[in-house]
Amino acid sequence: NSLKGGDLQLRSQWLVCKHVCIPGQVVINANLNGNQLSLTKPNPFSVSEQELEKHFKKIPQRTEWPLSLDLVLFKSNEKENLLSFNYSYFSNKEELSFDPSVNLLIPFPQTPFNFKRESLFKDKENNFYGKILAEWDGEYQEPEIPLPEDGVFKTPYNLQFLFQNPKDGIVYVIEKKFNSFNLKGFESSREFLSLVTAVEEKPELVSNQETNEGSSIWYFIFMAFIGGLILNVMPCVLPVISLKLFGLLAHGHDSKKDIFLHNIFYTLGILVSFMVLGGVVLAIKSGGEFVGWGFQLQSPQFVAVMIFVIFVFSLNLFGLFEFRTPGGKILGDVELKRGFGGDFLSGVLATILSTPCSAPFLGTALTFAFTSSWQTILLVFFFIGLGLAFPFVLTAFFPSIISFLPKPGHWMETMKKFLGLTLILTIIWLLDVFVSQVSGTLALLKLNTALVLIFFAFYIRKSLSKKSFITFGLFLGSLLMLVNVVLTSNTDSESMHIVEDKKASGLDWKKWTPEVFELHKDQKIPTFVDFTAKWCFTCKVNEKLVIETLSFKDFITQNNIKLLLADWTKRDPIIGKWLEVRGKVGIPAYFVITKNGKVKDLGETISLDEIKQAFTSP
Repeated sequence: NSLKGGDLQLRSQWLVCKHVCIPGQVVINANLNGNQLSLTKPNPFSVSEQELEKHFKKIPQRTEWPLSLDLVLFKSNEKENLLSFNYSYFSNKEELSFDPSVNLLIPFPQTPFNFKRESLFKDKENNFYGKILAEWDGEYQEPEIPLPEDGVFKTPYNLQFLFQNPKDGIVYVIEKKFNSFNLKGFESSREFLSLVTAVEEKPELVSNQETNEGSSIWYFIFMAFIGGLILNVMPCVLPVISLKLFGLLAHGHDSKKDIFLHNIFYTLGILVSFMVLGGVVLAIKSGGEFVGWGFQLQSPQFVAVMIFVIFVFSLNLFGLFEFRTPGGKILGDVELKRGFGGDFLSGVLATILSTPCSAPFLGTALTFAFTSSWQTILLVFFFIGLGLAFPFVLTAFFPSIISFLPKPGHWMETMKKFLGLTLILTIIWLLDVFVSQVSGTLALLKLNTALVLIFFAFYIRKSLSKKSFITFGLFLGSLLMLVNVVLTSNTDSESMHIVEDKKASGLDWKKWTPEVFELHKDQKIPTFVDFTAKWCFTCKVNEKLVIETLSFKDFITQNNIKLLLADWTKRDPIIGKWLEVRGKVGIPAYFVITKNGKVKDLGETISLDEIKQAFTSP
């Protein structure tokens, strides 16, 4: 610019760039006389008031933070001073007007955050997931602002974002206060994004995922083995483990060869079942659906079949029939009448009943597996199964371990009936799960009819008549009724059973949704969040030991803590993906929101002291 007397000259140069850059320039001559500016030539940038008003209205307007948008800040555990803003937007299956050429979120420049570009993903139900990496540049400030080691900012940061609302495609300005960041979850959140489809392909993300998977796979395999080993003492598996221990008592003084075969068949039942589960997980994932640990018990059809099978097992223990294998009592040198088929089925049953449990170390391995390649999924599932079967693998190769067991005797008949009773109790639990998943009582009536028919089929055959046409008719009727249950069971549309049940305890539980959770967090409402399900045995144990105690109730009431409950009894992709973002693929899961708006993960097992500390510690 140059000023000569009363003359003013404005020179402007620019580049217009897309694939190539095109230069442009303009020179404007004007005369400045006091406060009046007059142009020597007509203004080349002349814009009408209507045009100005039109563009002014397009300026993004400020609005409240959307309830459907959840934003979490993580710190990298691999690179110092690297943060990740991970977010999800749940569309609730509404029609969208999203422009993929425009980011979902664009952060306003804010010291000391150095924001990178957005990585955006979407699933089949039009839910969005994204992340924006940010380098912490506090070390270059004066005075220096170090990234806090405890995850709590000394001064909260109010960050502003341009937000393209997927519902209408309009861009708004939104703002969120960050008091802290999560020290854990960076890796799990990155792995989760491999489950969904990129709105715009990001090759660097794929390569990073593959590099990480290769470098840490042995750690997760070890976690899978230890988690599977711990499953042996979890309450959901104990009935089947008791059956296997009973088998060891019955065969404890057999030859080493027989003991080896009994345990190997049991181990094979577990390993084959875990491989089948892994294959089902891969099939569901290949269809673009979310799948989590214990997914099969979210299906009322599967639960109905499990009730039927376990009932047949219990009838065997009560002495109504004995297992026989096709081909006669002896096949080669192996005496099949001793129950090798039963050992295999016990392994299958142990696998199925273990999935409602989430043991320590298991969650870490499962999160890694469910977000990795198909080879890794099968490998992790194999080692979980190997961990579950490991005590019996040891017994197979070192039978002297069971030499301390008492000799078989008449007392074992009483023991068999006791174990049969434990299976009946398991059936009662599964019936409760089934009722909570189906609409109406007709499905339950049909299932009970199938159980009654199969009972009388075995009872009449053993005690009243050996005529094949009678028992055949009962067996056929039972199986046809079970097939009818599987084909006609309709899933209940609502999932409020557990919420209503828990309200009966005297506490005001509310149904969890991502919007309600975000609202509580933004308003800094102290909140306890419980992710549970009817089929989750570990959840039931935590409830009896902690959540349903008078001490817990008093603490919640005295501190005016709100309660949110997420019921995952039925398959719910919103719950599953919300947990997945936070590094979990199974339940139980417990979170608290403190009075400072900070979210804390309590893990899979809880105590009242841990809950109190979470609410009171900074």
